[in-house]
Amino acid sequence: MKNPLSFFDFLKDRWLLLIGWVVFFLLMILVMWLTPDFPIDWGTVGYLLLMESVVLLLFLGVFYITKRRFWQKLSFHESDSILQNYIQGARYSEEELVQNYINQLIREHQDLMQQVVSNQEEQKEYIDSWVHEIKVPLAATRLLLDSIEFDIPDEKYILLENEINRINEYVEQVLYVARLDSFSKDYLVQEVSLKATIQPVIRSQANVFIQKNIRYVIEGEDQQVLTDGKWLSFIFRQILSNALKYTPENGQIIIRIQRDGQGTRLLVEDSGIGIPPEDLRRVFDKGFTGENGRKTDMHSTGLGLYLAKNLAKELGIELTISSVVEQGTTVTLYFPLLSYYQENR
Repeated sequence: MKNPLSFFDFLKDRWLLLIGWVVFFLLMILVMWLTPDFPIDWGTVGYLLLMESVVLLLFLGVFYITKRRFWQKLSFHESDSILQNYIQGARYSEEELVQNYINQLIREHQDLMQQVVSNQEEQKEYIDSWVHEIKVPLAATRLLLDSIEFDIPDEKYILLENEINRINEYVEQVLYVARLDSFSKDYLVQEVSLKATIQPVIRSQANVFIQKNIRYVIEGEDQQVLTDGKWLSFIFRQILSNALKYTPENGQIIIRIQRDGQGTRLLVEDSGIGIPPEDLRRVFDKGFTGENGRKTDMHSTGLGLYLAKNLAKELGIELTISSVVEQGTTVTLYFPLLSYYQENR
């Protein structure tokens, strides 16, 4: 809790009262000096000054103590929000005026926040509805594309399929952005096979691997980790999508699964263009695309790694990234070994 107003600060705020008291004392001495047949005894004047100073300080001290209780109500813990609780206990008209003013601000703030929350809920419901509605024409477009697969050149078919996949990924990003705030209501932690999770994601990107002639390798034995398979699949998709996007033709992506006494690591290493050092510390910022993302042929939204980082944090997964320009980038997902992981079930 922050300390209330100190007595020294209390005195500084009443400098006008102190000056008035000094002026009054000087006027009293002047009256005594101007009074005939009334000799001034400077010892008596000093005694009066001392007594009046003591009385003044005593009065101010009592006044400070009576006000200090109310000032303590205005102080708050740094972890608390001052706009959550109403202030009570005013005993004087001045305190009541301050109390009413602050409580009115709190009421207006709470009404405004309630309106904001309501608007966010409506927007989230609309986004969820829009995402599910847009998936219908996307699925229909994919079916139409499959129906004319042999009627158009292979190059155009692959380009169209890639664009449809890209639209679908952007739609998924929008959905997960909307669900990020309500993550605690939409996850199920259980034992998940890493290879069973990442292989479907790799297969969904088969066209990009083939089109850019990128080779991939999965190294290491499969491991079971405690996490949510759906969210982990989305996180890995964002990482793999970035690796494919920034890896030139004839490159390679190595996926390593490592385990030690502390936990399991899933590493995605690419031979891409790398990330400049000045951009590396900001790659997890929302909407940040950096120097690479501003290239016209990359089409970066700046949401992939932002979502991956935040979802990983919610799942208790540590996501880190390292990179060397013109050599490649390594993204690591670290799954710590939980104390109850080896218990008999």
